[in-house]
Amino acid sequence: MGKVNPAREAAHKSLLKMKSGKYTNLEVNATLTRADMSAADRGLYTALVYGVCERIITLDKTIAKYSKVPLSKIDPEALAALRMGIYQLSFMDKIPDHAAVDESVTLAGRKAGGFVNALLRSFIRDEKRLPLPKKEDSDYLSVAYSVPEELSDRFVKWYGREEAERIFASFLENEKITLHVNTLKTNVEDVCKKLSAIPSAIAKDCVCTESFEGVAEGIEGGLWFVQDEASALCAEVLGAVSGETVIDTCACPGGKSFAVAIGMENTGELYSFDIHDNKLPLIRKGAKKLGIEIIKTNQRDARDPDGELLERADRVLCDAPCSGLGVIGKKPDIKYKDLSQIDNLPAVQYDVLCGAAQYVKNGGVLVYSTCTLNPEENFGVCQRFLASHPDFCLEPFLWAKGECSGSLTLMPHKDGTDGFYICKMRKREQHVKA
Repeated sequence: MGKVNPAREAAHKSLLKMKSGKYTNLEVNATLTRADMSAADRGLYTALVYGVCERIITLDKTIAKYSKVPLSKIDPEALAALRMGIYQLSFMDKIPDHAAVDESVTLAGRKAGGFVNALLRSFIRDEKRLPLPKKEDSDYLSVAYSVPEELSDRFVKWYGREEAERIFASFLENEKITLHVNTLKTNVEDVCKKLSAIPSAIAKDCVCTESFEGVAEGIEGGLWFVQDEASALCAEVLGAVSGETVIDTCACPGGKSFAVAIGMENTGELYSFDIHDNKLPLIRKGAKKLGIEIIKTNQRDARDPDGELLERADRVLCDAPCSGLGVIGKKPDIKYKDLSQIDNLPAVQYDVLCGAAQYVKNGGVLVYSTCTLNPEENFGVCQRFLASHPDFCLEPFLWAKGECSGSLTLMPHKDGTDGFYICKMRKREQHVKA
């Protein structure tokens, strides 16, 4: 048996582990932290793990077509090797066919090597044709974009078939890296020069690059942190300024709190709450690295607000727990989850928003956000909230593409960001509590 490239070997091991339900990003981060691989191998490893997870339905349909053995009967090591092999042959132009085949055969082991070799070579002889249904077929979107049919049907219901396909295609595109510049220590112009990056067209104080070179060093030095443009825009829409009292009710892992604190020029009070006490050290550690001193962290369920802070906040950010259907491009595992839990989320989100609203002073601002594209979790929740809270109203705001009425859905295929929802509301000045 031949020698296997360390990146492929590590990817094979990770894919076998993830069969037990481990999140892709957690497995990749853990492996890269302890791995002794070159930069090129780290890139190949990451591409293989994320790529196979993103395309697993398409890959399995292909394997099933060329295999005489049912998918459920294929040895797990052989199946992981086959998925990697088909992925490299179909979606990685720079990988030679012989490398994809030979190393997949080795990874499968002696017992299944011949089976893997025969299947992959049959696929190559068939001009690497993926077994896609006809465009008009009901399962086309599912097979072509590796989206479970139930989820595909929901997106079609929400956005129509053509728009749903564009969204799914955007999830599979190569991502740029977006960094939020820490203007307490540096500025956008200097960071663009340092990283050969370009300023974001969506969010203030963000830059975009396609290279990892120099990024890690700047994160360690507190010069910037990784944050999608949509998330950064959310903090920008909140509009917090120096000297204000601000509350972030669902703050972990802390990116929006950091962005808000930087916008406040590290002056004022910023309370960063979260229901998960074990995650709060992430905020404290990140704030220290960035030189942010105004953040106060505490464990708190957003549905049960702190009585000492009621009606004291100038601005409140409620980034509610959600289905995450807007960040499938970064976390492909999300699309394979049981969707039955999604139907219960709007009720929880409504309660979280109602709790957050109790912190807002008269004339203050409340921003509700999610990283999902499910309309029921987005404006559906805000619509219900506004109907039951006449003391709040939508607050229009300006952003890169013009004026918004107060409710904005960012679309990955249109805006180049995560799928994200932002709703800005204001508590009416004239309201007097009974």
